[in-house]
Amino acid sequence: MGGDIRFEKEGALGWLVFDQPARRNAISVEMWEQLPSAAAAAGEDEAVRVVVMRGEGDAFVAGADISQFAARRTDASDVADYGRVAGRGLAALLSLEKPLLAALRGPCVGGGVVVALAADLRLAGDDAFFRIPAARLGLGYEAGGVQALAEAVGWSDALDLLLTARRIDAAEARRMGLVNEVFPAARLDAGVRERAGRMAENAPLTLRALKLAARELRKPPAARAMDEVEAAYADCFASEDYREGVHAFLEKRTPRFKGR
Repeated sequence: MGGDIRFEKEGALGWLVFDQPARRNAISVEMWEQLPSAAAAAGEDEAVRVVVMRGEGDAFVAGADISQFAARRTDASDVADYGRVAGRGLAALLSLEKPLLAALRGPCVGGGVVVALAADLRLAGDDAFFRIPAARLGLGYEAGGVQALAEAVGWSDALDLLLTARRIDAAEARRMGLVNEVFPAARLDAGVRERAGRMAENAPLTLRALKLAARELRKPPAARAMDEVEAAYADCFASEDYREGVHAFLEKRTPRFKGR
């Protein structure tokens, strides 16, 4: 009916799959509603060390599902309700304490850009393209999305994309800093698995501490929960994994981290 968000497991990797291929994975209200539980499943599964977002088929996310706008976003109350639902979905992604990657192919448009910006790394196929068409549709683009875009690419390029509503390809997105790396489309899956697998081999508590630090340091100083960051830092040194990492280094072998 309105698409799905699937959580899938593949060894130490968890996948959040945006699944509405008939609409190139445009995000419906139902998909926004499913996103918190799917993200929670990925976050709570101890076997999963890295999470990757992808779209079903040949697209990442082609924006919001505009076919629902006439019924779901007709007045200020509807817009506010939609914003709350979408906000909960984005908050679930941003609160993940595991590395989160976005595998981008085909269209990454509008709300799809906001979703991609919730990831720690964005890896694109050379068939990916990006556009924020709010100005062509007459709708507002939520301030959090504007800020996230500006943090990724700088205000000048962010305003260029927002005010012109122009489409850019993966190479230009890489130049701007919107994506971290571009692969030939046929090699995107392999490139994502290699990068995610490299992260998954590292100490989970260290990855968590680094993500917490990055999240809090993006906030204004008065709003930072630095006590949480310091506690996560201390947890690393008190862990079995710390001792395992030191022993493995001295013994010239690959460490076997357990996340405790």
